[in-house]
Amino acid sequence: MRRTYLLLLIFLTAGLVFSCSRATNPDIERGSSLHFEDGYPEIRMSALGVLDEEAQGVIQVTADIVYGSLIFREDNEVSRADVDLEIRVHGIEGTTYSETYTTSLQVDSDQESYIASQDILKYERDIRVPPGNYEVVVSVQDQSSGNRTTRTARTFVPDPAAEVVTLTSVQLLGKRIDEEDRGYLPVTTYDVTAETDSIRFVVQVTNTIEERALEITSRLVRFDSDTSPARPMSHSNYSPSSMPYKGIDFRSREVLEVSHRTLEQPGSVMIEYRFPLPERGNYRFEITTEGAAEEELFRARDFGIKSKNYPAIQTAREMAAPLYYLMSRGEYEEMMAIEDPDSLKAAVDRFWLSNIGSVNTARNVISLYYERVEQANKQFSNFKEGWKTDLGMIYILFGPPWYVDRRLNRMQWSYSYDRTDPRYNFFFEKPQVRNEYFPFDNYLLQRDPGYFNREYQQRQLWLTGNILRTRT
Repeated sequence: MRRTYLLLLIFLTAGLVFSCSRATNPDIERGSSLHFEDGYPEIRMSALGVLDEEAQGVIQVTADIVYGSLIFREDNEVSRADVDLEIRVHGIEGTTYSETYTTSLQVDSDQESYIASQDILKYERDIRVPPGNYEVVVSVQDQSSGNRTTRTARTFVPDPAAEVVTLTSVQLLGKRIDEEDRGYLPVTTYDVTAETDSIRFVVQVTNTIEERALEITSRLVRFDSDTSPARPMSHSNYSPSSMPYKGIDFRSREVLEVSHRTLEQPGSVMIEYRFPLPERGNYRFEITTEGAAEEELFRARDFGIKSKNYPAIQTAREMAAPLYYLMSRGEYEEMMAIEDPDSLKAAVDRFWLSNIGSVNTARNVISLYYERVEQANKQFSNFKEGWKTDLGMIYILFGPPWYVDRRLNRMQWSYSYDRTDPRYNFFFEKPQVRNEYFPFDNYLLQRDPGYFNREYQQRQLWLTGNILRTRT
């Protein structure tokens, strides 16, 4: 009971830490953040307001439901999950339109590994609405548990009768390497996995001002950002000039692609831009207009490229990378230099078995370790994978904290009833306040040379298999 309570405490606290008081920039779309709450459906959603070919307002709603977050039951030798999905559309800022759609979905699978995976069921619906501002609420309830998860987004539908220039939000779509036949599908999150073959951006431009051409400029921009694993606990703190301290520097940008278009005739037009998938990092695709409007219009879509199966851990390289916290630098560099996937997988297996010895114990330790890596990805991701963050490192090595105290930009994780014991209490600070221009939480551990023995002892618990007895 105590362990269940502690797990619930960290999940609820993480939800408060990373979800509350989130400031957003209406001109920059970033997609849904990953969110994990044990026992609840995991959903991500997006809502895009556009004008269709008949100049009628439409909200394109996309909801992604994660298979592994649902409860499956056996039914005629097929595992089945039943969920209720509800979409509510509310007019805001003077728009009075309101409507609710409900549907029941059955998710079938005969593969146990697929049920537990991070694969998604994608649900899409177009909802006709009059021009205006809207709040779209998507709610999913698992019929087996009764638990419900709700996500919200805002969007705008332009008025084709008004003499104005408008830009919709920029929609990001991706085409997976192994799903060529499905074409491009909406990406609902900030994170784009490396299994994506190429990406596409779509924006609708509406110009109802007669005889005034509209100049449209697009840019694909890469930002300097930290993508490295967390520094050991006993090392020195990051200097304010270092990239791990800054996290991501939106002032340091490299323009990768630029294009210009001119719209001579009034009306609405969908414009598409396609790119091969960029390398790992953080990016922005932005659109600006000049000419017809009195003021320059700006819209953008931020995104980050993560690992192939993110947030899940499946490939040999995905399994090898988080071993950074259990290996010496030389061992780690030697392992990551292996290019052949089969050879790398064998090296990972040898690492665990050579340290633990027992195959059964090693199997359980491996399962626990990568379960924590995956949960760290879901709870603490920002401009880099969650397992690479300071919060992720402590979570993986020590598990969920017993207590969490949060004050302004400072947070304390306790693994002891004694909140003053330096061996079992860790302090984190955010160098920068989260706001509409810096939308990430970048908590940094307050490192200390005194952590050396504590970190060494914790690593030994993992390498001997004794972590299964302590679970902290």
